[in-house]
Amino acid sequence: MGEVRDRLLDAAEKLIYRHGVHGTGIDTILAEAGAAKMSLYKHFDGKEALVVAMLERRHKAWMAWFLERTAGLEKRAGGPVPAMFDALGEWFARRDFHGCAFINCASEFPDARHPVRQVSRRHKTSLKNAIADLCRQQGIDVALAPALYLLIEGAIVAAMVGSDSDPARAAKKTALRLISGN
Repeated sequence: MGEVRDRLLDAAEKLIYRHGVHGTGIDTILAEAGAAKMSLYKHFDGKEALVVAMLERRHKAWMAWFLERTAGLEKRAGGPVPAMFDALGEWFARRDFHGCAFINCASEFPDARHPVRQVSRRHKTSLKNAIADLCRQQGIDVALAPALYLLIEGAIVAAMVGSDSDPARAAKKTALRLISGN
């Protein structure tokens, strides 16, 4: 039972991340998952519930990756804050990088109360909190965390639109100047 649910989530994540929510039909997701329509409704109330569940799962995986990779790059980068940008640069360079799944999905739903927007907002709040924690860890004024968050978000969008990892380097350079007060 859980195997079919996971296949549906895997298929939704792969296809929706690449083609968008509205650009991916439920039949395409079912075909990719090798699942019947009844399986979808056994596990989810419909496509939007599948998308919300997919984003919730992606949130956990992405945050775990981001924090683990940041920690792994910390010594080489000179601390956790600059390491965040190195981790992003690696993500941007991956062949399967298509921007932020949360930004992409949220942009398809104009109503701020929509469940897809709500799960996206929770993800962004979690990222903001993680950045503040990394600032504390490095002894950086937490008041800089919102600006660092905006640098990260801007770099993600610029990398998606520009199809390269240069925005991570530019954001890191700006972050280091911000931190040093220059």
